[in-house]
Amino acid sequence: MLEKIKKNYFLLISIFFILYFAISLLGGERGFFSYLKKKNYLESLKKEETDLISKIEKLETKNSLLTDNLDLDYIEFLIRDKFLLGKKSETVYIIKNNDN
Repeated sequence: MLEKIKKNYFLLISIFFILYFAISLLGGERGFFSYLKKKNYLESLKKEETDLISKIEKLETKNSLLTDNLDLDYIEFLIRDKFLLGKKSETVYIIKNNDN
């Protein structure tokens, strides 16, 4: 038995290293499955970044309407939206959404 192991020593060591590297290639911290998880996480972060950038751009346009050059139409829209005000001849309707 010991003779067979000594004869196939190189074969056993090479099989061990091949199995070790194959397992490390697929699993582990830098393996293929970890790469796929990180790739999906990166895609979700990029999507979230684009959403946040679009929100920032919308807020910047709203802010620019309220700073240097006042847009009276936008201010009127804000007053009507926030304070539910209208002119004397207008009727204001409030629609409540019941999600239940």
